[in-house]
Amino acid sequence: MSAGLNLAQQEAVNFLHGPCLVLAGAGSGKTRVITHKIGRLIQTGLEPQRIAAITFTNKAAAEMRERARGLIGKAANEVLICTFHALGVRMLRQDGQAMGLKPQFSIMDSADVTGILKDAGGTTDIATARQWQWTISLWKNMGLNSAQALALAKDDNERTIAKIMARYEERLSAYQSVDFDDLISLPLKLLQTHDEVRQKWQALLGHVLVDEYQDTNATQYDMLKCLVGPDSANARFTAVGDDDQSIYGWRGATLDNLRKLPQDFPNLKVIKLEQNYRSTSAILRAANNVIQPNPKLFPKTLFSELGEGEPVRVVDADTEEHEAERVVARIQSLRAGTDAGASGHRELQDFAILYRANHQARVIEIAMRKAQIPYKVSGGQSFFDRAEIRDLCAWLRLWVNNDDDPAFLRAVTTPKRGIGHQTLATLGEFASKYKLSLFEALFSNSLPSMLSTRALSSLHEFGRYVNDLEFRARLTTGADDARAFLTDWLKDIGYEKHLYDAEESEKAAASKWANVMEFCDWMAQRCGGQIDDTAGVTTSQEVKNLLEVAQTIALLSTLTEREKDQNVVTLSTLHAAKGLEWPHVMLIGVTEGMLPFRLDDEPGNEHTNENIALRLQEERRLMYVGITRAQRSLAVSWTRKRKKGREMIAAQPSRFIEEMGLDKDTIKEDPREKLKALRAEFAQRASEAKPV
Repeated sequence: MSAGLNLAQQEAVNFLHGPCLVLAGAGSGKTRVITHKIGRLIQTGLEPQRIAAITFTNKAAAEMRERARGLIGKAANEVLICTFHALGVRMLRQDGQAMGLKPQFSIMDSADVTGILKDAGGTTDIATARQWQWTISLWKNMGLNSAQALALAKDDNERTIAKIMARYEERLSAYQSVDFDDLISLPLKLLQTHDEVRQKWQALLGHVLVDEYQDTNATQYDMLKCLVGPDSANARFTAVGDDDQSIYGWRGATLDNLRKLPQDFPNLKVIKLEQNYRSTSAILRAANNVIQPNPKLFPKTLFSELGEGEPVRVVDADTEEHEAERVVARIQSLRAGTDAGASGHRELQDFAILYRANHQARVIEIAMRKAQIPYKVSGGQSFFDRAEIRDLCAWLRLWVNNDDDPAFLRAVTTPKRGIGHQTLATLGEFASKYKLSLFEALFSNSLPSMLSTRALSSLHEFGRYVNDLEFRARLTTGADDARAFLTDWLKDIGYEKHLYDAEESEKAAASKWANVMEFCDWMAQRCGGQIDDTAGVTTSQEVKNLLEVAQTIALLSTLTEREKDQNVVTLSTLHAAKGLEWPHVMLIGVTEGMLPFRLDDEPGNEHTNENIALRLQEERRLMYVGITRAQRSLAVSWTRKRKKGREMIAAQPSRFIEEMGLDKDTIKEDPREKLKALRAEFAQRASEAKPV
């Protein structure tokens, strides 16, 4: 199991008995270490099903599972490789009844939560509800419930939000539902308050591996401690992380978890992975220099044996439009093939343009389209994650499976049809008491004693309507009939009006309605046999009825995978780029006030010197993450002027550019001049090649 590993990696893989922290620098092979350690644990006799490897994204879990399968074969299928949230779901499905939660509880998405909070707080303003949602999420990640949040509230605004949080908790409980944050906080509460459940999970898990440990929040750390047991000396876990890549403080991640490990586990074995297998020495030197001013929990210096490589370039520009032109020119220059930095990597997918904030992509997109360079915007919202598409999918899921409580709750309230939360709370309590789904409970003979005649009538009307839609969908076959059915249904429920009423701008509502029409057209094509497989490839298949197509609704999200192998340039925020790498990277907009992001003029933040210093440290880590995405070439770009609102303001190069400590003789580059020289060279070659 140690073949191909360096000495530090081997040490990490072979340390099996006791707590272990692997400090894995960028590009140092951490996934390789985790998968080899899984194999080593199995090799020494630990059953695969007693190993848990916890990641932060489904994509990372899928990659780890695939690599483990390649290394150890079928045994990898029995290893629990999942996200923290997926582990939380598993625990609540199995043992949540100890807290009064039925196994078929619903998981509310972000849009559902916003809607419930608008109702609980008595507002129609989406921005206000989202601000409440953000604050409540932070409190939950800190392990606070509404009563604790109220006790710790610093001002009237926080006291108001804490009271709204209490009403929000009541509604979730009545609906037998949880939100995303509950998938960590509730399993923790379960482990802390039910000894038999805690002992069961401690016995089930013989070794826990946590990837991206620096991104854990306080609740996740407490959950890890509960899972590995009270014996700190022999706690069997491996935390893999890098304090220099902690960039999610704004959503509750805390470096305190790294500080606490040696205190809570005095026998902690610390192993540093400092050899980088991704980047050249020139790139790593810039990264090491940038991160050097930050205080170090565990000092380390990355090194590479891939050679010095191309110098890191700094590209200055007058404006953002000028910057975009230079970025395009650099891509064209490197792809032309005579630039030493290309090193054979000239496909479009070898290039990435990274930036601090989403709005910076717009000017780059215009320049890319003008130059006819294909691109994709990474980290954007999946089509099937859009609220309007989830609304429609909820209805379709309910036609197929009346027992789908999450679908019921979304459909019955979207658009609103005079069925309030009190009615739904009573229905939820009734369904829970008699172990029925919400839809089954709706038609129960005992329900009339619990509800007013008006409320019952509204519920029955909805139930009959869903049954009617299900019946007609079963008889609706072919593309034209399906399109007509879906169009009539959307008119019946007034969905277009619902979108325009809910949105603050007509433009946003029109965009959502266009998405709805696109989805309906896609569904209709599937009914007509024009699209069959979940990758969206057109094939000649038999005609299907709408209900048969709706039955595959759970697979539809795989449509978003069509983009994964596209040969296009990637545009991405720095946060979304974490964990990825490209041969050629361009960091744009590296100016003071953008990266580092403005440190002292955000409302709602205390602007103490300590707070500003902590935020600067996180911004510096973000720059470090950006630099270490690059394998062969890196260009850092800044503008002398940038837009702020409708004004053009003077800009200064980011302090991070100077901190990179670059060679002043090699860093300046004008890609347009290089491209002009290349074109002249090609023209010269062409003329020399012409026959006399």
